[in-house]
Amino acid sequence: MTRVTVVGGGLAGSEAAWQLSQRGIGVDLYEMRPVVRTPVHQTGDLAELVCSNSLRGNALDQAAGLLKEEMRRMDSLILRVADSVRVPAGSALAVDRTLFARKVTEAVAGLKDIRIHREEVVGIPDAAVTSVATGPLTSEPLAQASAAFVGAEHLYFYDAVSPVVEADSIEFGETFRASRYGKGGDDYVNCPLDQERYLAFYRALLSAESASLHAFEHEFFFEGCLPVEVIASRGKDTLRFGPMKPVGLADPRDGKRPHAVVQLRQDNLAASHFSIVGFQTQLKWGEQKRVFQMIPGLGRAEFVRFGMIHRNTFVNSPRTLEPTFETRKRPGLFFAGQMSGVEGYVESAASGLIAGIGAAARTRGEAPVPLPEVTALGALGRYIARSDPRNYQPTNIAFGLLPELPERVRDRSKKRLALADRALMALEAFRESPPQLAVRALG
Repeated sequence: MTRVTVVGGGLAGSEAAWQLSQRGIGVDLYEMRPVVRTPVHQTGDLAELVCSNSLRGNALDQAAGLLKEEMRRMDSLILRVADSVRVPAGSALAVDRTLFARKVTEAVAGLKDIRIHREEVVGIPDAAVTSVATGPLTSEPLAQASAAFVGAEHLYFYDAVSPVVEADSIEFGETFRASRYGKGGDDYVNCPLDQERYLAFYRALLSAESASLHAFEHEFFFEGCLPVEVIASRGKDTLRFGPMKPVGLADPRDGKRPHAVVQLRQDNLAASHFSIVGFQTQLKWGEQKRVFQMIPGLGRAEFVRFGMIHRNTFVNSPRTLEPTFETRKRPGLFFAGQMSGVEGYVESAASGLIAGIGAAARTRGEAPVPLPEVTALGALGRYIARSDPRNYQPTNIAFGLLPELPERVRDRSKKRLALADRALMALEAFRESPPQLAVRALG
């Protein structure tokens, strides 16, 4: 049987390799780290998370929660491991990122007939069935080869990483523990700011010096992951409606809602590290320390990792890909992960799942079959393949990507649950229908 070549050992590549192995198909998985390093990765482990340790909402009335539930039902490796190493994060699914990467690496390395090659791939492999899942930090030679293949320049946007601080350096007496609206218990450490401290922080943030973008010509940030200083530049109160919103929180010391709040989220199972939620940044490291230590509770913070800026590379998917993430130009070649034009950890893993299933079909001489558009998985595929290519921008999964219900439901929560019910029923019907046997794992 044909072996499949998977380039990239991130979330998408690891998921694709897992899905192929579960269907009895051998895989050659290529990962350049640690032989070739990137500006943001710290280890050579597969599926290393760099921007955040959160995989976002876990409930079915949240689009990310529906996508994760669909992936669980499709036996996703990424969700299997994430659920096993989760850390407190309210209603969200957050993980110990070190354990997460380690367990994914162990799982993939232990798969039957999987060979992991630690080397850089500088061009698109000629293998009959191939998945390029190299992520946002694709090496320059492969990025150029991919751009040449699709016949157009790659698009790009800038992405930023949040800082992480030592728990022992947090002055907890200046903070309080709570989750927004009481959902999930006391999982977040909240740093409250009154109006005076907020304005002082806001002014300091605006005047802080950002890191140079070097050879990058334009600043084009993904709207769902804006650097905190970019948000601040849009107006005095934009932070209070974004990462510093106080809605749903009350300081137990006076029972009042703070003027603004900075939230810290546990970053590992040992609770020795906390990340600053929503504080992606491109500030110089010295400036990060100076400005972020103005936050109550972080006056003596020791930074495990500072925030940083990097470029995300992706193809213009509507011109290039089918909903199965297979290229139109070359059947048997798939793009997956953020390289394919999706945004977010879960979405990247989902694209790897879809590409892996499609690659399995190709090894059997079958054409990949798109998942139903009423599912989150199918809607994601439809978005990357059928959007307007003139102004394409990666997106997170959202209920707005799913087709409308036949009947009108006014209550938003009930509507979302109805969309989720429809999606899960459609997924089960799809998995069980004879023409779609290629989507089912062995056994």
